[in-house]
Amino acid sequence: MEKPNLTPTMEDYLEAIYCIQQGKRVVRVKNIADKIGVKMPTVTNMLKTLNQKGFIDYEKHEFLELTPEGQKIGKEINRRHQAILEFLINILGIEPVVADEEACRIEHGISADTLNRLIQFIDFIETCPRTGPNWLESFGAYREKGINPQQCSDHLKSYIKDMKMKIKHLENVEEKSDDAE
Repeated sequence: MEKPNLTPTMEDYLEAIYCIQQGKRVVRVKNIADKIGVKMPTVTNMLKTLNQKGFIDYEKHEFLELTPEGQKIGKEINRRHQAILEFLINILGIEPVVADEEACRIEHGISADTLNRLIQFIDFIETCPRTGPNWLESFGAYREKGINPQQCSDHLKSYIKDMKMKIKHLENVEEKSDDAE
């Protein structure tokens, strides 16, 4: 999605408004200030800018709402944030608070194509676990063609067979070690 001349701060506001709207019927300046962690006059100044750019409908001392364009951008930034957050927490094992801060920084610079590949990678890991030297090759095939249940099943059987052989080898090494003592 092409971002229409927005700063990361503007994107943060649109994302915050989008998220607040998901849980409440109306969005107030105080809700945004609390979510972003700034003072209400700072929010008011940004809302004027976003209103002038056509991303929100806002009148001072009134409720505000996203325009269709603002809604689209807020939803996309939130999608980016959630995908990156999931990757950082579930794949890389980063603490949630740190991951949330990092996701917020990354979401503004990542391209739509890179984000989509990251989402595909997460899905690949969750649906068809693989190991071995052809792991990244398999991800490439998965990206191009989608999931192949038969291939996943065959790979899993092969993986289990390899693991059984490795366990047997380790048990033999242990026995030899015990015999030497």
